Amino acid sequence: MDTTIETLGESKISSPLNMVHYVEDNERVLFNLSAEKVEEDIREGIKPISFLRAGPRDKIFFDSSKLKCAIVTCGGLCPGLNNVIRSVVLTLYHTYGVRNILGIRYGLQGFIPKYGHPVMELTPDIVSEINELGGTILSSSRGPQDIEEIVDALERMNVGILFAVGGDGTFRAAAKITEEIHNHGSKIAIIGIPKTIDNDINLLSRSFGFNTAVSMATQAIGSAHVEATGAPNGIGLVKLMGRNSGFIAASAELDKRDANFVLIPESDFDIEGPHGLLEVLERRLLLRKHAVIVVAEGAGQKYCNAEGTDESGNPRLGDIGLYLKQRISEHFRSKGIEINLKYIDPSYMIRSVPATANDSVFCGFLGQEAVHAGMAGKTNMVVGSLNDQFVYIPIKEIVKGRKQVDLNGKLWRSVLEATGQPSFMQERGSS
Repeated sequence: MDTTIETLGESKISSPLNMVHYVEDNERVLFNLSAEKVEEDIREGIKPISFLRAGPRDKIFFDSSKLKCAIVTCGGLCPGLNNVIRSVVLTLYHTYGVRNILGIRYGLQGFIPKYGHPVMELTPDIVSEINELGGTILSSSRGPQDIEEIVDALERMNVGILFAVGGDGTFRAAAKITEEIHNHGSKIAIIGIPKTIDNDINLLSRSFGFNTAVSMATQAIGSAHVEATGAPNGIGLVKLMGRNSGFIAASAELDKRDANFVLIPESDFDIEGPHGLLEVLERRLLLRKHAVIVVAEGAGQKYCNAEGTDESGNPRLGDIGLYLKQRISEHFRSKGIEINLKYIDPSYMIRSVPATANDSVFCGFLGQEAVHAGMAGKTNMVVGSLNDQFVYIPIKEIVKGRKQVDLNGKLWRSVLEATGQPSFMQERGSS
């Protein structure tokens, strides 16, 4: 793994920051904190993986008085987007004295002339209270745009640093933008700030919006439990976000511990058969008269027959929540068993609410560290949290994969202990 962070050139300008601890470019944060594993790697001649520590540098690349910056938010909505925008603007303006800050409207569309989206001037007054709002004041969009047109727009606007807030699709585009900037011979820094409600960003411990999502999901699970226990053979079925990873579903269950079955993309399950979900659910109702099922949106896709990709290039998902609702209803109807099933899908409520205090603080740190990186001339990188510290990671390493729930790890083991659920898989090869 190459963890080298690209730079635009030598930083020669003294930082305007006072009374701060400057971070040196030789300060690193270990990826694996296990002392035994590090010692083993060293003995075998393997260099332990580490990332550049985030923070202000004593020398910066850009002259604040002549610098223009831009911020763009891309992809789906996520709690904390406005908090990140606010933090970037306040740090640029008050810490470094940058007075020219532009907000690019409607994601990458905002760079393309044919859409006609005007830019937004961002000042401390404009962003002072946006942290109390959900969504993003810049709006967003999905889908690819012409990379050369984006770079042409950056050059026309004389932008020195672009802060791109988004997920995998955004960072793949950011890598291409950086490459085109190199082809143009321009000095424009591209700084990524990772955004995904699912907490599935590769290599990083946490992404903003996740804490808020778990908090809201917990409320939905609690409501489902109330509905399930409020009627004979009551079933509460909750679909939560989690395209490739079940972190929201797993974490929300451990917070509330009201769910009896948790289904996530990482753990396959069968519907039919003596060990399948329907039979296990039936036994649960006979015994306890109620049940709560939590399913992540990416779970059980083998049953949904979805085809194609969405605007961001991700495989299109079928609606596992509605599928389970239908199959459960049909199963009990065929057996003459009356059930009371309530289906809850809070997805769009979750992603559009303001950030919790915990997420808000985290967004503030992300924005600050992103600005420190940009002002020091770092580029083609993402700022993120690793082992409770902030680091800089090359975009190319971020987009190599997605983080998933470890089925042998503490999180999933705790879910299995809390629910007592079986594997829902048939014994392959048995008669």
